[in-house]
Amino acid sequence: MAMIAGLPKAPSKYNPIANPERALIRRNYVLRRMWEVGYISEQDYIDASKAPVSAQYHSREIEVYAPYVAEMVRTRLIEQFGDEAYTNGLNVYTTIRGDHQKAANLALQNALLSYDRRHGYRGAIAEIPITLDSSEDELLAKIDTFDSIGPLKPAVVTQISQESATIFIKKHGFETLSLGSMKWAQKKLSTNSRGAVPKKVADVVKPGDVIRVEKMEGDSWQLAQLPEAEGALVAVAPYDGAVTALNGGFDYFNNKFNRVTQSRRQPGSGFKPFIYSAALEKGYTPATIINDAPVVFDDPGLENVWRPENYSGKFFGPTRLREGLIHSRNLISIRLLRDIGANYAVEYAKKFGFEDGMLHKNLSLALGSGSAAPLDMATAYSALANGGYRVKPYLITRVEDSQGNILSQSAPATVCETCVLENQAFASETNGLNAAEQIMTPQNNYIMNSLLRDVVKYGTGRKAMSLGRNDLAGKTGTTNDQVDAWFNGFHPELVAISWVGFDKPRSLGRYETGGRAALPMWIDFMKVALKGLADTPLEVPVDMVTVRIDPETGKLARPDATNAIYETFREQMAPTDMAPVPGTYAGENGSTPVIDLF
Repeated sequence: MAMIAGLPKAPSKYNPIANPERALIRRNYVLRRMWEVGYISEQDYIDASKAPVSAQYHSREIEVYAPYVAEMVRTRLIEQFGDEAYTNGLNVYTTIRGDHQKAANLALQNALLSYDRRHGYRGAIAEIPITLDSSEDELLAKIDTFDSIGPLKPAVVTQISQESATIFIKKHGFETLSLGSMKWAQKKLSTNSRGAVPKKVADVVKPGDVIRVEKMEGDSWQLAQLPEAEGALVAVAPYDGAVTALNGGFDYFNNKFNRVTQSRRQPGSGFKPFIYSAALEKGYTPATIINDAPVVFDDPGLENVWRPENYSGKFFGPTRLREGLIHSRNLISIRLLRDIGANYAVEYAKKFGFEDGMLHKNLSLALGSGSAAPLDMATAYSALANGGYRVKPYLITRVEDSQGNILSQSAPATVCETCVLENQAFASETNGLNAAEQIMTPQNNYIMNSLLRDVVKYGTGRKAMSLGRNDLAGKTGTTNDQVDAWFNGFHPELVAISWVGFDKPRSLGRYETGGRAALPMWIDFMKVALKGLADTPLEVPVDMVTVRIDPETGKLARPDATNAIYETFREQMAPTDMAPVPGTYAGENGSTPVIDLF
């Protein structure tokens, strides 16, 4: 009662939830006055003064923060049960793992904040008039309309010096920002340029600036700003499609648009593995040589003459397919698609869950010119991770009524792990499982896993090696002018897709590739999600052989070759011709010295 009696003078200042220390002082003052005027005894005053502040929010504690998931579940329940879903006391069990979801939330927010800091400070979100003697209540009243967004808290700058700023943070009171905490805040001049590094606090903020700050480790705070770019992260168990984590944006209550399911963007080079897999079915091998050279296409499916380039702007000549995918060479993928045919590639890709309207039947498909949501990419990459079987992501395992009776239960198409390990197709009897459809041969799947593991070990995804594992595979994706940045990656037991971009498509900026903008999010998530899982080697299927080849020609290496490498082939596709003697040309009539050709 004394706590309530102390509130009218300054409700915000003495709010026992927001300011428990001040509320305690105010409550004890009221108790003392009650004793002094005779309303309570001295002993009552002493006993009550020792009692702790017990005020708390009266709501169910949220164990895992997953508002995008909650909205997806709510929508599904309304579809299934109508308005009774709100009143029947349903208990809903999902596939979400708490540790995965917490890691996804943190990884996405950190990735977007890091991206935003790389592109400079856009300035205060507002300016308000203040004086040196402005009280906490006055300051709070001025910034009370600014809400916290994600980990970012609104604050107002009250004083500055050369090396620090005094700020008042909503619900936290006065704190200090050091110059070091705002060194990143070079003025944003354009997408690709920033001003000078600040040398004093006044270069960044001034009294009256309303800013956002982020709590760091310990008790320190850092200047921050709401990222303009957005992101998405989804993780799926590849053997049955169970979604273990899903985050559709920086902050649900700031923007409820779910980018995991609702944002269809160009997948960029993340689509290349499906072109390569289609080519393997046509008889190509990881050692097939494709010329990485300039080319001009007059494709009837495109409006103009097309002169594609590699991201680096360089061309590397005859290149093995393995190297082409490791380094994401655009010209290799385009020539490969031209050879196998866009129509064939589209039909092949549809087996992985891509739909007709998502794919362009022209050569730009080789660069991922179609459209896909992160959940679509998770579906497709699950087949690569699980041995070559089609699964469908799902979120709800079962729904029970208030008495525990099961109203509905998921029966997802599931991969028979024994079949995968033994490289067998499903038998007619699958122990009651809803059998997943096999869409890749074990040999094709093995080669694709080998290629995509090399992307992580040696190519555009090599930052993922910081996790200290040898069983990770994946592919970066970057679209024209760095509009979309992706990392599509997997472990044999978990697929995760990360994406960064603007809701209204525009460039993320120079060098903001999938490997820079999206891969760090994936790494931070997988660091938690894969904890405790042992390294998983690739199981070699039947009918596979390892052959010593010449890296320049893809043919059998000569016995005396010093630069030979080992490559894996389907047995019937292994090379049989010997590489020419160095310095000669292998023509129809045998090896001829190169000099004799001119």
